[in-house]
Amino acid sequence: MNIEKFHISDFNDARKQAHDRNFQHISEKVNHLNEVLEKLEEFQVAIPSWALGTGGTRFGRFTGGGEPRNLEEKITDIGLLHALNRSSGAVSLHIPWDIPENTANIKALAAQYDIRFDAVNSNTFQDQPGQEYSYKFGSLHHTDKGVRQQAVEHNIEVIRYGIELGSNALSIWLADGSCFPGQLNFRGAFKRTYESLQDIYAALPDDWKVYIEYKAFEPNFYSTTIGDWGQSLLFANKLGPKAQTLVDLGHHLANANIEQIVALLLMEGKLAGFHFNDSKYGDDDLTVGSINPYQLFLIFNELVEGMDARGMHHASDLGWMIDASHNVKDPLEDLLQSVEAIKIAYAQALLVDTKALQAAQQNNDAVAAQEILQQAYRTDVRPLIAQARLNAGGVLDPIAFYRQYKVRENLIKERGLKTVATGL
Repeated sequence: MNIEKFHISDFNDARKQAHDRNFQHISEKVNHLNEVLEKLEEFQVAIPSWALGTGGTRFGRFTGGGEPRNLEEKITDIGLLHALNRSSGAVSLHIPWDIPENTANIKALAAQYDIRFDAVNSNTFQDQPGQEYSYKFGSLHHTDKGVRQQAVEHNIEVIRYGIELGSNALSIWLADGSCFPGQLNFRGAFKRTYESLQDIYAALPDDWKVYIEYKAFEPNFYSTTIGDWGQSLLFANKLGPKAQTLVDLGHHLANANIEQIVALLLMEGKLAGFHFNDSKYGDDDLTVGSINPYQLFLIFNELVEGMDARGMHHASDLGWMIDASHNVKDPLEDLLQSVEAIKIAYAQALLVDTKALQAAQQNNDAVAAQEILQQAYRTDVRPLIAQARLNAGGVLDPIAFYRQYKVRENLIKERGLKTVATGL
């Protein structure tokens, strides 16, 4: 399904007067308005290829109809999102769930929708049809060299796909770990993983990065070989300048101070970027900002301050990606909500009075520091984001447009009610 420009114009025209009133109200309070709008317009969030179909749990999966049946249809769906919010101009592919059969055609299709290819993701947490060795007891850390070599070769294959597509980063998440005490020698597992990562690192092109993700638990519940940001950072430092730590917001133990982790990784020049989601109990993979939007704002506050201190470009010097999966929402509506939540937290962080906050910190004035942060957080920045979207050619209210023009219903007509997306 393609979004017609005249539909966007008609939709926006009907809402423009109300939007202008809201925008005027907030714009009077923003000193650097044009700079904020430009930064919001530039900021893009990569859509993962695995999030375009209905997700699920180990207990079941309930498809919603009209799901993309192949990579081409997934690119088309991302193009639809990008046409609405003008902030979804990248795709993060997962291999082998979404192997491009013809990379030239896939690149051309993505270009039609103004979409680039972000980090490519490998998979050594599942066995695939026809592979020689099983990953039941791990991959890069496995005691069997044959298993480790198979996993290394898969990652190198993913790099080759990424090169053809124009990507410049490989994202690695390992399920490697143990479920029971004594099952695994921790030092041996770390050393074997490091040796495997060295082989992968050696295959990276000069202008590439490798993102090393970590996770506290699941699917292994006693230990995870890359279980926290310190272990990931240790690997990244050992490997070299092309290796960095990727932060998934759901991959921490309860109540972890993620904003402090982010600040320190950024300070060390080792923050790769993010897999955005939200959680209540563990790695819930819920819609970004649906549970704890204040934490998301605090993370972005550290990001904006830290990136400005290092002279970094907000939109391009880190990787911004969504990683969510769920049963009960239309995946495209959920992705629109997630991108909006990320943009809201980013916009709020841009409004923080950094000089006043630094003065409060210098004077140990905890009350003033809280007031400064919460003043920005409690500001309704949605009119700013809507104006940036309007400036870029998007719609004022993506969810409302999606429902008014019955996008999901049209996708079901095109693809059928019983389609199941590749991937999860």
